[in-house]
Formats: sequence, structure tokens, C-alpha cells
Amino acid sequence: MPADYYAPHGGHPGQEQLLTDRAVFTDAYAVIPKGTMRDIVTSFLPGWTDTRLWVLARPMTGFAETFSQYIMEVLPGGGSTDPEPDAGAQGVLFVVEGTARLDVDGAVHDLGPGGYAYLPPAMKWSLRNEARDVLRFHWIRKAYSPAPGLPAPDVVIANEAEIAPTEMPRTKGAWSTTRFVDPQDMRHDMHVTIVTFEPGGVIPFLETHVMEHGLYVLEGKAVYRLNADWVEVEAGDFMWLRAFCPQACYAGGPGRFRYLLYKDVNRHMALRPRAGA
Repeated sequence: MPADYYAPHGGHPGQEQLLTDRAVFTDAYAVIPKGTMRDIVTSFLPGWTDTRLWVLARPMTGFAETFSQYIMEVLPGGGSTDPEPDAGAQGVLFVVEGTARLDVDGAVHDLGPGGYAYLPPAMKWSLRNEARDVLRFHWIRKAYSPAPGLPAPDVVIANEAEIAPTEMPRTKGAWSTTRFVDPQDMRHDMHVTIVTFEPGGVIPFLETHVMEHGLYVLEGKAVYRLNADWVEVEAGDFMWLRAFCPQACYAGGPGRFRYLLYKDVNRHMALRPRAGA
């Protein structure tokens, strides 16, 4: 089935609209609904031309501390020749609308909808929109945590349409995950995947684990359990979970429910030194 990714287009609601919305921020999770992604809450970045963005997540002490996530909107002719100012940052790009001309260390790639790029730390790259349509893509950034004896990961360029989803055990295809990198590759300390539920599909237990999560709903709708609350979510909504926040869901139909998922993986838990040590 062809993918149908949701992306915000901004704008501003009229004065006749009610204030009521679904946005919530708690100690355990946040829900940023698509209706909040308006012109008034956009940001801009040095070194980017004809570009604005919505910041979905940023490291926050006491909440989720490992990653940032943006939705970038690049007008025709816009982009950056030096987009990443932090040499220690790795990144994942995922295109939802338009076409990105990505130059990675001299190799040029055109990424259309479903296009994925993993960019290791200290990698030289640039990105332009050389097409006629507006480009919109997710940019997820994390400070890379080296592992003893292992090099940093290689560049990965892929497209979701070319990857067969992996079915979760005993689900008969109702729940599957599209993985862009090998989950057993210990060089990676972050995974960005696409999770798909067919109508009626369910996470049948409360996942309660160490990973921080960012979940952007690409398609469909569901009822999601976040900590002690049931929350309705739909395409364009973003869920931001701190470590150990209980989570589960029911896919509401009538179509598939799909989200872009970030999580931190494959590293020891950092320990603080004892006082006086």
C-alpha cells in the first residue's frame, strides 16, 4: 500500500475557532497535536535560507534528555551548505513531502517522500530544495555516544518503499516495524523506525522501559495509553515520552496507523560518581 505521510503546512486559525485542543505536557509525557503547528510557533536556524521549522522535542533536564526533533520546511531554492554546527551530533532525515537534494561527503542523493538518511557525527553534508514544490522533512539529532572498540556508523541512504516491514511475533501482520538499520549493529546508539498497525492492531501490554521516545503520527488514528491516561491521536500529532513512561495503543481504523519512532539504544546507563570519590 502506498505511503501517505502527514506534514504540517502552518497557517493560522480564524477568530471563530474555539480554544479547545488536545495539547498536554505532563511529568511523564507530552502530546503536541497537529493543530498547534501554526505559523506563530515556527523557528528559524542560522545558515539555512528560505527555511522554517517546528521544534517538536529538545533535551530537557528531568524529562527527555537525549534528542531533538524538528519538522523542517524548505522553500524552493532554500537549504543550507553547513546545516549541522555540532561535530558530535549525528542525525536522521526523513522526507514526508517534496524532494531533498542531499550532498553527503561529495555523494549526491535525491530523497523523495519516504526517503531516509542516517548522517554520522563529523560528517560533511549539505541539503537544498532544487525542486518546484515545498520540501518538508523530519530532522532528528542526538549527540553520539562512542562505544569502546567500535567505529562510528556508516552513512545510510534508503527509502521506506524499498524495505520489507518486520512483523512482530504472533501478530499475523497486525503490528510491524520498518527498520532502516540492523538492530544488532552496536555502532548505532539511536534507532529511527516506522511502526505500522493495521486497523484493530494493538500493543497488548504496557511497555515500560528505559528508552526515551519521540512518536510522530504519519498516518491514521489510534487511542494511545500514556502513563495513566488514554489519549486520542491522529496523523500529524507528536508524542514525546520520557524513560519508563508506560505506553500501549489500539489502532482505531479505518486505515492503517503509522508513526515515525525515535529511541535511544545499545549503550550502558551513565553512572554518576559517588560524592567524594
